[in-house]
Parts: sequence; C-alpha cells; structure tokens
Amino acid sequence: MVDDPLSILRSVFGYESFRGPQRDIIDHVIAGGDALVLMPTGGGKSLCYQVPALCRSGVAVVVSPLIALMQDQVEALRQLGVKAAAINSTISFGAVVEIERAMRAGEIDLVYVAPERLLQPAFLDNLARCPLALFAIDEAHCVSQWGHDFRPEYLQLATLADRFPGVPRVALTATADGPTRREIVERLHLTDGAQFISGFDRPNIRYRIGLKDNPKAQLLRFIREEHPGDSGIIYCLSRNKVEETAGWLREQGLEALAYHAGLDKHVRAANQSKFLREEGLIMVATIAFGMGIDKPDVRFVAHLDLPKSLEAYYQETGRAGRDGLPSDAWMVYGLQDVAKVRQMIEGSEAPDEIKAIERRKLNALLGFCETARCRRQVLLEYFADTCEPCGNCDTCLEPVETFDGTQVTQKALSAIYRTGQRYGSGHVIDVLRGTETERTRSLGHQRLPTWGVGADLGKDQWQSVLRQLVALGHVVVDVEGHGALRLSPEVRPILRGEQPVLLRKDPAARSRAAKGERRQVSFDDPRHEALFHALRGRRMELAREQGVPPYVIFHDATLVEIARLRPRDTDEMARVPGVGAGKLARYGDAFLAVVRETTDRTAAE
Repeated sequence: MVDDPLSILRSVFGYESFRGPQRDIIDHVIAGGDALVLMPTGGGKSLCYQVPALCRSGVAVVVSPLIALMQDQVEALRQLGVKAAAINSTISFGAVVEIERAMRAGEIDLVYVAPERLLQPAFLDNLARCPLALFAIDEAHCVSQWGHDFRPEYLQLATLADRFPGVPRVALTATADGPTRREIVERLHLTDGAQFISGFDRPNIRYRIGLKDNPKAQLLRFIREEHPGDSGIIYCLSRNKVEETAGWLREQGLEALAYHAGLDKHVRAANQSKFLREEGLIMVATIAFGMGIDKPDVRFVAHLDLPKSLEAYYQETGRAGRDGLPSDAWMVYGLQDVAKVRQMIEGSEAPDEIKAIERRKLNALLGFCETARCRRQVLLEYFADTCEPCGNCDTCLEPVETFDGTQVTQKALSAIYRTGQRYGSGHVIDVLRGTETERTRSLGHQRLPTWGVGADLGKDQWQSVLRQLVALGHVVVDVEGHGALRLSPEVRPILRGEQPVLLRKDPAARSRAAKGERRQVSFDDPRHEALFHALRGRRMELAREQGVPPYVIFHDATLVEIARLRPRDTDEMARVPGVGAGKLARYGDAFLAVVRETTDRTAAE
C-alpha cells in the first residue's frame, strides 16, 4: 500500500470525502477482497477501482467493452497525473510492446483492455509476468445472457479467477436486477466476494413520458423550449429512422449526428468523437450507441420509440446528467410501438424461455409507461429499490386522474371479440364509435351488437383505453396477425363484471411529455452565470488545443463551483471539488485568470 485512500482522493481527484459506500468498497478491494459493485451512473463507480489501483502495488487491469471510449478514459486519468494506458486494435504493435514492458516493470498504474484482447493467450502470459494490483470488470451486466447488452466474451472472464487467484476482482455495473446480479456472481466466480448494492436512484433526472401526437414536432418543441444549445441523445429503434430524424433536425437548424451499426466504421467513430469532444451536439442513435459513454454533460435523453425493457430504459436514460446537474429523460410512445417491440421479440432466434423473459420485461416497461403513481417509485421498485414520491417526474408534477374503467373495458373487449380478434386498434375503434368506413361496410360490422356503443368517447380516448389494456395484459397485440388485438385468457372475470378495472385519464390536449420548463444550471447571482459561461469558453479552447473532450479538463459541476466560489488564488482553487493537484498544476493559472478578468469586467459594468 503506497498511500491512504483519502489522501489519494484529495490529492489526485480533488474531492474532500467519499460518497455513500465508496470507502467501504475501496477498503475491501485494497485488502484483497473480490466484489460486485452496483451503483447508479454518475455515482462514482470508477473511483471504486481507480483509488485501490493507486493504493495497491502493481498494475490494475480494467476490462472495458468499448474500444472507442478507452482513449478518453485514459486521457482523463492522465490529466490527473495518473499513469494510464489502453491496449486495443488502434494501438500500434510497437506501442503495445512498450506498454507491456512498462506493465512488467510496474511503471503503469492502470491499463484498459477489451475482453477479446485480455483473453488472448499471449496477453494472459504477459499478465502472469506482471505485478498485478487488481482486475476491474466494467459494465459487468454484459455477462448476462438475459440482458440487453450481452457480450459473449464476458462469459470467459471467469478464467481470471483460475489464472490469478490472489488478485482481487471487482465487477461493476449500473444496471442489474436481481436475476442479473445472481448471474454476474455465478458466471464471474464471485460467490465468495462481497456485494455492494447502493441503489438505483438518479434524483437529478426528471422522467417524463407522453403519447405520440406528431412526435417530430413534440421532440423539436421539447429541445427548443427546454434544451436549446444542450448536448443530448435521441434513441430510435431502426437505422432508417435514425438517419431520417438526424437529417430532419439538421433541416430545423440543429446540429445533429447519426450513429448506428450500419454506418461505415470510420463515419461512426468520427461522429462519436465529435459528440464527445464538442458541446451542444445531438446524437440520434440506435442502442448501438451509448454503453460506457463518459460524457457527463448530456442534458437530455429522448426516446422516439419504446425500448425493449426497463433495464434498457434505465441504462439509456442513465446517460443523462452524469455530472449530477438537472437533466431530462423524455419519451413519447403509442400502441404501434408495442407491436414493433413484440415483433422484434417474436421474430428473434432466441429460445422460447428467453422470449418469455423478454415478454415479461416488456410488460413491466408498459406498466411503467401507464402508471398513475410516481414514475421513480415504479422504476426503483423494479430493481428492488424504493423512494418517497419524488416530485421530479411528470406524474408527481401533474398528478394523473384515474377512473373506474370497468364499463369501457367491457365494451372494448366485446368489440375485439365480436370482430373476430383479427383487427388492429383503428378498426376496433371505428366499430366502437360507429364510424362507417369502406372496411366496416364490406365486413358488415355495422350489424354487430357493439357497433357504436362507444360513440361517447373520442378516438384518442379509445386509443388510450386500448393502450392501457395492452399494458395491463388484458389485450395482446398479435404480431403475426399484423397488429391484430386479441383477448387474454384472463379477461372472463372482467366481462362478467367480477373484476373492476382502474384506468388513467390522459390529458385531452397537449402531450404530457411536451410540457416542462427549461432545465439548466441556476445561479442566484447573474455574475456567477456570466463567469460560468466564460469558464466553459476557456475550457473549450484548451480542449481543442489538446484534442481532448472538454469534460476531461473539468466537469460542468466543477465549473459551477468555481463560478460560485470565485477563487482568488491557487490555495482557494485547490479547495474546489474536482480540482486535484494534477489539474491545479495544469490549469489553475488559466482558470484563475478567467475568474479575475470576468469578475473585474462585471464589477465595472
């Protein structure tokens, strides 16, 4: 052991104290213990292996699934004065040879490596000749075959326990429900390790979900009214929709990039690099983008399509607000999204047992979308966590009115049954409302007993009812029948009047997800805000000079504290959270100069 963990935290990382269970985890790993660490994105997981890496002798090997992000992670550590390196396919043979020599000599603190490279016999043989501090397995949920980010290479990482039994291993993730945690422990041979589960809540994120009603216009209004000039990620299900949405946003004057697996790898890498290194860009992407994204100032994550599960939703929305500042998770969806996701599940080549799990996960997501309760409570309960009503989600800010929907449910179920369980929501609603169309006339559905029994409700209201019945499991979308609605076997008690149904009233006018105020850092003093923007400008200049993302110099949260505290010298600057000794030496004078210049100018004004 070369130093005290708290001394490392203060001198290298610039923070005065550990948060939550960080100290317990760090002490456990320093003592040589294995661990599973589950901590929300932005909660400080990386410190749980970086601090022990600097306290224990030898090199720490960090398994990271995305080569494209390793260099930024390494650069962020080098900015702190930490000796770090990455080994991947973009590194020249000569550079790899030198890094491996430095590892054997104990001259490097941390090495980032992809699982594929780690498992190569030659690399494992080299590790056997190195003094090893620990193994950190990041994004450990990738080991789960039931998960949304499964990586088969992760299954082979259990070999580390056999090859290096005396070296502590710590597996880290922000996304793992109970079954996934058990799978991580089993597959990585961590049964004797400690588990540190510190909760899933991200209180700075506001969760908002609304109904699709011209989704492009809804999205544009959301960005322009609430996040002008902010960095954000927009998720779509298909590659075509990604390209179309990014192009349309550019036509509206917004700087938007596209990212999906079908793009040329050089274009994909260039777009990702631009998004990470510049401010105010919007990335429109499929789920191929995002795992391990370290960009802390993503102010919003928007979904134009329904994700596959609550785990996927939590993982994707967790890319917003990693710096702890106010951020938004915004989504619009409709009944057609349910059909699309179900079609993806049923059309996959997965075994039946995995399909059954994916159906249950989708049902849990639909329940979250349609809840009248606090969304954060429902989300956390899925992960066996809990909280009080949060006051920072749409259902808390605008409480949802519920009503006894038993009668309208009976009407809807009867119409689905009477039409033969062969038609989608549009035709069923036409029958309920008594709307004559060419199809209803040709089928003779005007003669059905259910014809026109729901004329008192509008089309949007019936869409809401049917969507909720799907979410509740009373109605099933038959993907093989082109979106036909079918009755669940469990609806007989409802039809007989033995089981009541409670439904939520959707707002009649503007979509709930389209409402909101601008989410931004707030300052009590306008002079502090002026200084904050001046500091960001200087940070961008320095980042461009060095060819690094701005956040590896300082996070927005650190600039906020500099703007509020207005340090006058290096001693005061050293007390700002996030300013360690390395960054103080590199950037202290440059940012103190901005503080002095901006303070003098605003005082003169």
